[in-house]
Amino acid sequence: MSFTFAHNNINVADLDRALSFYENALGLVETRRISAPDGSFVLVYLGDGVTPHLLELTWLREHPQAYNLGENEFHIALAADDFEEAHRKHQEMGCICFENAAMGIYFIADPDGYWIEIVPKK
Repeated sequence: MSFTFAHNNINVADLDRALSFYENALGLVETRRISAPDGSFVLVYLGDGVTPHLLELTWLREHPQAYNLGENEFHIALAADDFEEAHRKHQEMGCICFENAAMGIYFIADPDGYWIEIVPKK
């Protein structure tokens, strides 16, 4: 028996705002969408166009408050083919929330406060 990654999920308060952020900051694009017939939820899957791994954004109508992210120790990571250019873009967007120059990485925060690690492509 073996397993392969399919997707990671995060819940978002404002789906349009989250979609705009992930497209502008990381170039992720919508690959499919599932909407509940009663409008109670929407699932949007984002892909990078290179790997099969997806990020699932979940919007829930009945969850108007901010999500509790705890200590924000969990995160997703993406590798940038041009690390310096990515850093400049994210700096201009004002979304860098933590940098570790010694390790050669930094983190950006999405509109809901989730941290995304940016690493140089090896």
